[in-house]
Amino acid sequence: DVVPLITRLEQHFTSYQLKQVSQLTSKYAIRLYEILIAWREVGKVPKIDLSEFREKLGIAADEYKAMNHFKSRVLEPSIKQINEHTDITVSYEQHKTGRTITGFSFRFKQKQAPKLAKQIEPKRDPNTPDFFIPLTDAQRHLFANKMAKLPELSEYSQGTESYEEFAIRIADMLLEPPKFRMFYPLLEQLGFRG
Repeated sequence: DVVPLITRLEQHFTSYQLKQVSQLTSKYAIRLYEILIAWREVGKVPKIDLSEFREKLGIAADEYKAMNHFKSRVLEPSIKQINEHTDITVSYEQHKTGRTITGFSFRFKQKQAPKLAKQIEPKRDPNTPDFFIPLTDAQRHLFANKMAKLPELSEYSQGTESYEEFAIRIADMLLEPPKFRMFYPLLEQLGFRG
């Protein structure tokens, strides 16, 4: 049952996001997380019609027809798992037409990473051969998304890849000290303070 889900996840998620869903035991929680993360930059998912939402979660037409069953067996357990085991905290709002629930919207925010005691290091010259500042996963992805849209980096993009695919490759490149040194001036230009 899980193999097709993992195959789909590998196409859409970086290893960081795979780590986030590794604790989720419900296929619905994994699919909901995938829907939410597509809107990570915005922090909210606009109203999704109930039928479309059920389809995205992979719920058959004859499953969980009653709204109380849908909410108690699919939606609320999925949100509980996501809140407990991933890097985001999510809440939902239901939308009604008359007395009937016709859709849902979601708000979520990034959890604070545990703060590490900041070590004071002297300012280093980025041209030193061993110069490398490890970025958090969140920093890598934030700056990679910004860098993917810079015209200076267009020569590094491959063929028809999307900005998102290019950003994932840049995030991986930022893990390599030589490429980090090469990109450091752009990181500073985008507001990185090492």
